[in-house]
Order: sequence, then C-alpha cells, then structure tokens
Amino acid sequence: MKWYQKLHWKIIIGLILGLLWGLFSSVVGWNQFTVDYVRPFGTIFVDLLKLIAVPLVLASLVVGVSSLNDMTKLSRMGGKTIGIYMITTVLAITIGLSVVNIMEPGKTLPEETRTSLMESYSENLEDRDEAAQELTERSPLQFFVDIVPQNVVEAASDNSNMLQVVFIAIILGIGIINIPLQKGEVLINFFDSLNEVIIKIVDLIMKTAPYGVFALMGAVIVDLAGDDLSQALVLLQALGWYCLAVLFGLFLHVSIVYFSLFKIFSKMRLRDFLKAIQPAILLGFSTSSSAATLPVTMERVEKNLGVDEEVSSFVLPVGATINMDGTSLYQAVAAVFIAQALGMDLTLLQQLTIVLTATLASIGAAGVPGAGIIMLVIVLQAVQVPVEGIALILGVDRILDMARTAVNVTGDAAVSVAVASSEGMLGDLHFDDE
Repeated sequence: MKWYQKLHWKIIIGLILGLLWGLFSSVVGWNQFTVDYVRPFGTIFVDLLKLIAVPLVLASLVVGVSSLNDMTKLSRMGGKTIGIYMITTVLAITIGLSVVNIMEPGKTLPEETRTSLMESYSENLEDRDEAAQELTERSPLQFFVDIVPQNVVEAASDNSNMLQVVFIAIILGIGIINIPLQKGEVLINFFDSLNEVIIKIVDLIMKTAPYGVFALMGAVIVDLAGDDLSQALVLLQALGWYCLAVLFGLFLHVSIVYFSLFKIFSKMRLRDFLKAIQPAILLGFSTSSSAATLPVTMERVEKNLGVDEEVSSFVLPVGATINMDGTSLYQAVAAVFIAQALGMDLTLLQQLTIVLTATLASIGAAGVPGAGIIMLVIVLQAVQVPVEGIALILGVDRILDMARTAVNVTGDAAVSVAVASSEGMLGDLHFDDE
C-alpha cells in the first residue's frame, strides 16, 4: 500500500488543503462561499459521527456487560478508570502551571493589545458567565444525580448525556445476566449484530473523512481570519507566546504522563500507540469534539491497539465525558496568563486552588456546551481574577480547542490501554490503516 493511500495521510492531506483553501478564501474574498458551500460538508461529517456514537456505546457495552459472570470485575474496572482519569487530570494541570510560570507569557502582552482585545471580545462573555454561575450553585453531588436519567429516549437523544447512556447499558446488561439464558440470548444477539453493523458504518463514514476534514479546516481559517487575514496574523503574533505555552504544555503532558502510564501498566511504546490511533487524534483535532470522535476512537482502540471491547466500550465513553486532560491544562495556563496580563501575581495557595478547582470543574462541566470557557470562568472566580480577562484569549481559543481536544482523545485511548492491560484484556498491536 502506498503511503498516500493510508487513512491518516489522507486526513493530513485534507487538513493541509483545507488550511490552504481557508487562506485563499480570505485573501480573494470568498469567505461567504466557504461558509455557504464548503462548511456544510464538514458539518454533515461531524453529524454522521455523532449520529452513531450513542447506538455504538449502547450496543457494545450491553454485549460486554452481558458477557460477564462476575460483576465485581466491572466495578473494579470502573474504579481504575475514574482513578486514572483523575490522576492524569491533576498531572495535566500541574504541568500547565509549571510551563506558564516559567514562560510567563502574560508579561509579554503589550498594553495597547490588551486594551484592544478586551474591547473586541468582552461582549462574548455574558452567556458563559451565567452558565458558570449555574454550575457553581449546583449541589456537589449533582454530577451523580445527572448520571441517572429520567427518560431513556431523552438520554439517548443528546450526545452530551453519554454517561446516562453508559448507565442505561450497564443496567440493561445486568438485567440480561439475571434472566434465563435462552431468553437473554435473543437480546445479546440483537445488540451484537447492531454493534457489527455500526462498526461497518464507521468504516463507510471514514472514507469521507478527508473531505469532511478539508471543509472543517477551511471553515476554521475563515472564522479566524474573517474579512481581513492581516488582523488574524496580528492576533496570533500578539498571543503567540501564550499559544506556545499551551501547545508546549500539551506536548509535555503526552510525552511524560502517557509515556509513564504505559511504563507502569503495559509494555506498549508511546510511538507505536500514537501511530495506531493517528486517525482518531486527527479527527479530534479537526472536529474539536471528543463525542464526535468517539466511534473512530473505539474502532481504532479495539482494532489497532488490541483493547478488548468490554474495556473500550466502558472506558472510552466515560473518558469522552469526564476526561479533560488537555482542557484542564489549558485552564491552568489561561488562568495564570490572564492574571499576568492584568498585572496580578498569584500566590502558591491560589495556584493550588487552580489545581483543585480545575479538576472538579472538569467533572462538573461535563457535557456542557463550550465547557472549556465555562470551566475557565469557574477557575478564575476561585482565584479572584477578573472574568473579563477571558476576552484576552477568545480570539485564538478555537485553534487551541482543536489541540486540546486531540490530547483529550489521546488520553481516553491511553487510559483504555492501561485498564485493559491491568485486567489482562490487551491484545497485540495492529497498524492496518484501511
């Protein structure tokens, strides 16, 4: 197979061509054409992935749970999953704080740029501030209350309710275990067949991935540049040190934390791991959505990494909802950057507060649209930094959102490998990209 026939290379080519199209569109004034006739193909691609996410999780998890004879295995796996996710999140925040304190990107922002950014983007903060206020006023246990749905259909109608779908699947699987085999076998066969069909649908959708990624990337560049490409370049230059701090922190997190995770739990090399799930990482980067990428992540983790379906169908949906390593690291960098830009020095106690608040916010904001900015509002309020400072970073948030979502997806897959290895349910690596 030639290199350009492999899926991840096709997606990379789509990304590059989408970037070039977006730049060309901005220069020649074809932005409206891109919005009207290019962006819709990207939207359709993302919607197709979201369409099959819920039935895929439901079918695969029901089959996995119903195949168990010992429920203590499921509870043990759940404890490991939540524990590892929380540890990696705390480490991500710690790395973010270390990087931003060393690089001090906020002190490089000129006064006139700060004033201009505050004026341009401050009006976009009102809705997020209100959403953050609602989250902080909720009961500390509201997260657990939200896991249990009142209505099965309503839970399955929204991808942000993925934990509710996981709960339904587990309950349904337990119910199947507790009825006579000849009666439960019909349901098991149905969900097993449904799971196989959905996997085939994922393969078909992925054939359109390069075109969807092209449309998504072109639209992102148009949104960033608007009618004046030079303004976007000025913005990126002004916030370049901040962007570099976030990206460097994300790189360190993947290199250090996930490398260590594999050292502890399995013999898998980080390089082989990244190679095996490249399409999922690239889709996470393109779509900025862990939920939309979930079907592809599950397929690559099972097919290429050798993770047992019983593990992937539980660990990955939970991770897509509550694991926000990349987002949490971004919270830490952004919070300290804003404080530095506003001339505020955060104490050690305040920075420890960022660690605690960002960790809790990553769970509390799960499933909330625009969770990254809402989490940041909560973090800033906790350390008494003016929320209005978020206006300083909104201009480049879309680009950084792509990078942190790619890390979130990578983290989901890494934890699934760790849990599978610890349970003796990890097979051999496979690098088939078709």
